[in-house]
Amino acid sequence: MPEIERPDGARLHYEVHGEGFPVLLLAPGGADSRADLWDSNFYNPVTELARHFRVIAMDQRYAGPSTAPAEPFSYERGAADQLAVLDELGVEQAHVVAAGSGTAQAWRLAHDAPGRVRSIVAQEPVGVDPAVNSLSTYLHQFDEPMRFARAEGLEAVVEAAVRDGRFTANPAAGPFAGRLNSDPAFRAEILARRRERYIVQVVRFRDGIWPAGSAYFSVPQEWMATCPAPLLVLPGTDVAHPEVIAKRIAGEAPRATLLDTDFAAADKRAETVDAVVSFLTTHTPR
Repeated sequence: MPEIERPDGARLHYEVHGEGFPVLLLAPGGADSRADLWDSNFYNPVTELARHFRVIAMDQRYAGPSTAPAEPFSYERGAADQLAVLDELGVEQAHVVAAGSGTAQAWRLAHDAPGRVRSIVAQEPVGVDPAVNSLSTYLHQFDEPMRFARAEGLEAVVEAAVRDGRFTANPAAGPFAGRLNSDPAFRAEILARRRERYIVQVVRFRDGIWPAGSAYFSVPQEWMATCPAPLLVLPGTDVAHPEVIAKRIAGEAPRATLLDTDFAAADKRAETVDAVVSFLTTHTPR
């Protein structure tokens, strides 16, 4: 798998499939946004979209084989990473297909580099609406990493990561699980820290990925009404991906289309994939 190195030492892995106008995939998973998570999606955009487009699937820093320093999560840094991958591939402009927490990254990319984003497919966007959820809906994902480190110590955190470096599947291993799993020198670095310092780092990471102040996390709330990219929104139906947020995005963004909530049903799958391909094709420059 190709990779690039960032100025801070992070190494980003990515894959390229198919030919045509570029499509950048931003996987769900939050701190564990790995390209292989698309395998469990209701359709796999890596394979489905590569029939029509040049698909770029990347593992975000901290996730999968991509590595990074033990620093707080930053949407600004994430968008810079994504642009660096596009630059490496000579891509001036791309469609973005995102799911779950990947939609927050898509908003930030379009916010920071509007000229680079041709359109966005936002599947099951995350967001806070007091009618259905709260910030704690997302913050609680980090309760176990903090509890485990405090109760069991950093040696146990490292051992958990060595067993399974996937944060979503093994939250006790913490948000730096991927690198702890593969990098002995990084394990030694973490073990040399005081337990409370590590826990503070987890808290700061959590507050970077799920900050207070905006329903959309990664961009100012008022930005959505100025989003320049055409959007195709596939609404979620659970507390972390509430339908009301999808409807709110579709109502605020100037160029948004909203699909029905049953888009992933077995009898609707082919129709939905066709809608995604049609949307991307419509907004591909000729």
